[in-house]
This record gives sequence, C-alpha cells and structure tokens, in this order.
Amino acid sequence: MVVGESGLGKSTLINSLFLEDLYKNRKIPEVSDRIQKTTTIEKKTMEIEERGVKLRLTVIDTPGFGDAVNCEDSWKVCTNYIDEQFRQYFTDESGLNRRNIQDNRVHCCLYFVPPWGHSLRQMDLELMKRLHRKVNIVVVIAKADTLTSSEVAKLKKNILNDIRDNDIQMYEFPECDSDEDEEFKQQDRELKASIPFAVVGSNTTLEIAGKKIRGRQYPWGVVDVENPKHSDFIKLRTMLISTHMQDLKDVTEDVHYENFRAQCISQISQHARERGKLKRDSAPYESDITETDRLLIQKDEEIRRMQEMLKQMQEKLKVDAQDNNKKHESIIDV
Repeated sequence: MVVGESGLGKSTLINSLFLEDLYKNRKIPEVSDRIQKTTTIEKKTMEIEERGVKLRLTVIDTPGFGDAVNCEDSWKVCTNYIDEQFRQYFTDESGLNRRNIQDNRVHCCLYFVPPWGHSLRQMDLELMKRLHRKVNIVVVIAKADTLTSSEVAKLKKNILNDIRDNDIQMYEFPECDSDEDEEFKQQDRELKASIPFAVVGSNTTLEIAGKKIRGRQYPWGVVDVENPKHSDFIKLRTMLISTHMQDLKDVTEDVHYENFRAQCISQISQHARERGKLKRDSAPYESDITETDRLLIQKDEEIRRMQEMLKQMQEKLKVDAQDNNKKHESIIDV
C-alpha cells in the first residue's frame, strides 16, 4: 500500500521501482475538486520477474489522501481496507476449501513524508498510530533531491525521534543469521542505517558519458536515481523485492494477522457465550442451545488447544536455539 498526499511523486516512484507505467490513464483533479476530495482505493496488479522468479504484485494506491481541507478521516479508508482484507482471509481460512486461498492482505505500507517539513506532521502521526498494529510501515522521504545531505540526515533523525516518542512500531529488519556471508551482513547493516529511506524517482532515461541512466536533469547537474550517493532508491527496491519480501509476509502472517484473528475469535466466543447464557436463562434445558452455538464453542476450544500447542512448540524451538548457541560458543572456545 502506498500512502501520502498528492505531489510527492508516489506514482513516479512506483513506476520506477517496478519498471511499469501503472498510472498512464490517471487524470489529475483540479484544485477546486480537492476541497471536498475523499480518499479512495486504487488497485493495480502486475507481474514482475526478479532473479528468474516471477512474482504477482498488487499495488494499492490511496489517491486523495491528505488533499482535503479537513483530513481527519483520511486514515479511515486505509485502515478499513486493511481490516477488510484480513476479514476476507479469515473467512476463507475458516471455510471448507482452504487449499486455494487467495492472499490479498497488505504486507507493506510505504508511507511518504514530504521533504519540506522538519519532521512528521500530526496527520502523519495519527495515521501511523492507527496502522502500526495492522501492517508493516516503511517510511519514505519523498523527493530527497530537494535536500542537501546534511538536511536529509537531520530529517531522518527527527523522524526517528518522533516515531520513538510516540511509541509507533515500524517494520524492524530481522537480525542476520550467524552463518550468513559478510557481504549480506554488510548489505543488511546499510539497509538498517538508511531508515527512513530518502528516495528520488524518475521515469526519464538520460545518457551521461555514454551510459544510460534513469535520473533527473537540472541546470547544475544530474541526479542518478540508482546512485546510492544521490538516493536510497536501490536500497528500498532491494528490501522490497529481493531481501525482505518474505519476511514482510511472515510478519504479516505471524503478528498482524494473528492479532486480528485473535480478536475475531474472542468476539465469536463472547457472542457464543452470551447466546448460550441467554438460552440457559430462558430455558434450563441444554437442548435449547443451537447447533451453531455448539460449533462455535467447539471451535473456540479447538483453537485454544492449537494455541497451547503452538506456544509449547515455540518454547521448545527457543530452548533448542539456546542449546545450539551454547554448543556453537563451546566449539569456538575449543
């Protein structure tokens, strides 16, 4: 999901990231139309190939976000859409045919911050507070070529301070395994040091010194989108498509969706208990409890047992990992 106000280059960056022209038919609204502009959802699906692997990618854009005079409800469309995808997946998962479930959950939210502020605005903080428990948030500083290197560093520091002070949970990069090669570890350190990503997007191809690049031409020089000294574009693309795509999906499955699923199950169980209590109060016979209530109670008990088993497995894996680390340390000592 891509979130941010108009004019920050979201569409350009998405086209640059995935080498597609997803928004060629989009019409830019007039200023007068933006006064009562509401946030909407636009889905674009594409197929990309990375290192010989074909991927089906869905980009959810949110045109109209932050464009109206009153932006209090801009976040509702985003949160409602994410919840709806969770709800649909939960319904499919609880059905009879669970082998061919289509996963439309949002695994990553790119939140675009304007470069002309000194830090996060109140609107940014309000949206992040409502999203950070539902989706992996990755903050992106848009149009970074409008800032000097020192200004970029200062803005990154201020954004991270605001995120920490407001207890907002951003997407955290997993720690590298000890057996990873040094090149991958160095790449991982560089990615972590670059957060939030300061990016520049461009769909224009320029020829500089006989070499074709994607960049922006200015009277004082050229900004190369893929040059790490000019932009974090390559790092963001590497993180999204190559190194951390699976981890983003895993965190969605194991953390965000599990939280939503637990809430749904709790609500269903509470509803079943209330209905059962109502039945018992009105008629003392157990036969008055409907078959649906029985199934819900059985489902609740089954899920409780599964959660207990999962907890035991996680504890066992943790103990095994600690034992392996001790063995590894003893080998090193010898």
